Amino acid sequence: MSSIGAGANDHVVRPQLVASLDDQSRDWELVLRESHHRMKNTLTLLGASVRRDFTRASRRDVSLAVDRLERRIVAFGRLYQLLSDNDDPSAIAVEPFFEKLCGALSEAVLEPAGIRCEAAIESGRLPAAQCHRLALMLTELVTNAAKHAFPNRSDALIRIELANRDGAWLCTVADNGIGATGPLQGTGSRILEGLARSIHARLHGEAGQGGTRVTIVMPTVA
Repeated sequence: MSSIGAGANDHVVRPQLVASLDDQSRDWELVLRESHHRMKNTLTLLGASVRRDFTRASRRDVSLAVDRLERRIVAFGRLYQLLSDNDDPSAIAVEPFFEKLCGALSEAVLEPAGIRCEAAIESGRLPAAQCHRLALMLTELVTNAAKHAFPNRSDALIRIELANRDGAWLCTVADNGIGATGPLQGTGSRILEGLARSIHARLHGEAGQGGTRVTIVMPTVA
């Protein structure tokens, strides 16, 4: 009798199982694409920084340039550790996690490019999966702004805000740069949209002469 019952439910159980496995596979592919994309952008930024430092450096300044490069590589290591250490099944405290992330982004990406970073982060807790995917999205937006928003500006600023409002977390990345036509282009845009869908988040972007502002709206429970 039990085998007959199991056979009768196969048409229900198997599609659900296949759908679940498909979702997991798509999620993994999405994160993997983001990792490759992030590494490519990281190496681009690092290469530009090295070229700038060593082109300007005199012989006596070479050691200082090497020290700056070493500190930046260490900061990139901290950044990737935060983005990849997602095995914790428990909830993550939002404020210390994103303060560390903003510090690593500032030291690794923004400060070498002469960009100031301001951060205002509220306290709270998020499931690890949501927290890390939101961190990937924030990193993508900050890195994109650093690459494209400030071709010739001495007072460059990126401000990061994270707040819990009316049952949703609002994560905003705003710059005072030239004003983009959209949050991201190409591969970065597709990855960002895919990450947003994976945590049921929405993206809102606005750009003008005062710069670009992108807000991620993520429900507290996705």
